Amino acid sequence: MADTTVIIGGGLAGAKTAEALREKGFDGPIVLVAAESHLPYERPPLSKGYLSGADDRDSVFVHDRAWYDEHKVDLRTGVSAEKIDRDAKLVRLSDGTSVAYDKVVIATGSRPRPFPGKPDVLYLRTLDDSDLLREKFGDGKSLVIVGAGWIGLEVAAAARAAGTAVTVVEPADVPLEKVLGARQGEVIADLHRRHGVDLRLGTGVESIEPGVVVIDGGERLAADTVVVGIGAEPVVDLARDAGLAVGNGIDVDAGLRTSDPDIFAVGDIANHDHPRYGRLRVEHWANALNQPTVAAANVLGGDEEYERLPYFYTDQYEFGMEYRGFASGDDELVIRGSVDDLEYLAFWLVDGKVAAAMNVNIWDAGDDLVALLESGRVVDRARLADPAVALADV
Repeated sequence: MADTTVIIGGGLAGAKTAEALREKGFDGPIVLVAAESHLPYERPPLSKGYLSGADDRDSVFVHDRAWYDEHKVDLRTGVSAEKIDRDAKLVRLSDGTSVAYDKVVIATGSRPRPFPGKPDVLYLRTLDDSDLLREKFGDGKSLVIVGAGWIGLEVAAAARAAGTAVTVVEPADVPLEKVLGARQGEVIADLHRRHGVDLRLGTGVESIEPGVVVIDGGERLAADTVVVGIGAEPVVDLARDAGLAVGNGIDVDAGLRTSDPDIFAVGDIANHDHPRYGRLRVEHWANALNQPTVAAANVLGGDEEYERLPYFYTDQYEFGMEYRGFASGDDELVIRGSVDDLEYLAFWLVDGKVAAAMNVNIWDAGDDLVALLESGRVVDRARLADPAVALADV
């Protein structure tokens, strides 16, 4: 009998792993375990196009039901994996059944970091979360968002577009300071202020009560709805219980293998050995999209490595951007173009080399930015900042 591959996780990474296995010629059994009742879906639209109403519901799904039937993928929705029994080589499921495996790919993703005390708040992680949140938008309604990270800011933009009164509470001095630094964080802050968001920066939350967020100093912010976006944590319970190496996520090598050579991990949970950046875990769409191709090749006996640059994007009001690479907000920043017009490139340098690059409303620079990042060369800062110098010639 052909080998069986069990994929645990019903998001983009899980669905793309099944797809990659079939595209690479694997004709054995594939069991895809999806804890939610929905078909596997992508998460970026939940805080972007779908949340704002620009995208319809069908657009979030990776494949329709017919695809799984046609490709003989045993998709089990509404059931979760409760244990990986490595000795018996079984995945034990919440419905009381077990699936024998030859290989396992874990794609369980991450979950929102909870606010202490379990107050009555909303989080945004699932399709059902996005549906519920959309119902809270509209003229005359108020929303307090705790946390000015990517999710919080995208929710703020979608809510303001729907006429909702929005207040964002964030302990840092500017949004996204750790990622983008103070200068770029202020650009984001000004953007949201222009669109009517009440930003309470450098401010913590003392408590959340029904309909009220109490911030530092005791001020009480009334809110019809409170959304908490204070980060996410990788879902590693299965891996830890199975005795796999777990740190900040599931530790995998460059080929996405865990400490058990028959078990792989992809997506948000994969703390992988990147050839340029070292050990790295990235909670963004591109890893969920692209890592499955490498994992599938290695499930089938290959020896590929995941070498792609980290990538993420956001759309907030008239601010559209793509970010490639990996840097700290404290790293040296070089700007090319007009920040005031929101048409520019931003570069973060480490030891004189470009470690990360961001294009804001400039959509034809992607290939040049990748080439610059992958060159690993020390750059001339003045030429890098000069729009008259082609990026290819920097």
